Amino acid sequence: MDVANKSVSEFVLLGLSNSWELQLFFFIVFSSFYVATMVGNSLIVIMVIADSHLHSPMYFLLTNLSIIDMSLASFATPKMITDYLTGHKTISFDGCITQIFFLHLFTGTEIILLMAMSLDRYIAICKPLRYASIISPWVCVALMVASWVVGVMHSMSQVIFALTLPFCGPNEVDSFFCDLPVVFQLACVDTYVLGLFMISTSGIIALSCFMLLFNSYIIILVTIKHHSSKGSYKALSTCTAHFIVVFMFFGPCIFIYMWPLNSFLIDKILSVFYTIFIPILNPIIYTLRNQEVRTAMRKLKNRLLNPNKTTPLHYF
Repeated sequence: MDVANKSVSEFVLLGLSNSWELQLFFFIVFSSFYVATMVGNSLIVIMVIADSHLHSPMYFLLTNLSIIDMSLASFATPKMITDYLTGHKTISFDGCITQIFFLHLFTGTEIILLMAMSLDRYIAICKPLRYASIISPWVCVALMVASWVVGVMHSMSQVIFALTLPFCGPNEVDSFFCDLPVVFQLACVDTYVLGLFMISTSGIIALSCFMLLFNSYIIILVTIKHHSSKGSYKALSTCTAHFIVVFMFFGPCIFIYMWPLNSFLIDKILSVFYTIFIPILNPIIYTLRNQEVRTAMRKLKNRLLNPNKTTPLHYF
């Protein structure tokens, strides 16, 4: 990296508010959400591992989604929580670049993983007789590896871009973590060109992936509509949960990266949404809408409360 580009050694994270009362409120709320996110997603991982009935491609992908959500919740939220306690709101240049790397790593990986989950449901519902031969364990592993590889490639492109930016003075980041839409506006270059880069590398990709996912779920819902059975209701419930997660995840990402020069206030709200609220939606949605997960949760609860008693599980 050219040293001339790094005249700024640290950034000041302005956070969400300067009000002490609001900071206390955010500390309590975000701490609660973070703990709930880690506990909820950990329970999903434990349940899928412990319950043999959940050893299927869909739940393998769901487990990886929970791991990514825990990672997405952890790249910036713990620092923000501790900053509220200590009042220390600065971050080093390298720390800022690290946050950008992990943010785009986890979001890029989750985008591909959500597409893999959509493919899994499409084949299970639209081509059920070929499902076992197409979605094999090796295919699931390949999809998981591919999602992480794409995530790494995407995040590296963002980091390389950030490292080439010349920072020559302003260092106040109007957010609670570092991301390119707010950081590149501190660079001593024309932000219009940088905005076009953001739109082409993140915004259009996110929008294109969302449109593909939207079309696939439309096809799935049309297929389900032509079948009236208990299995179709179960498939509809599962796909509805999937689509809710997809919509809630892609909405803020598309808005932030398709319009990188918009209001910082809107960016802050959406940033809180997809880094703090989205990771907890996964366990909530899949637990409340999925009978198999609820059954596995009851079994896990019985095991914890009655460790010496074996309770048979009636799997539906």
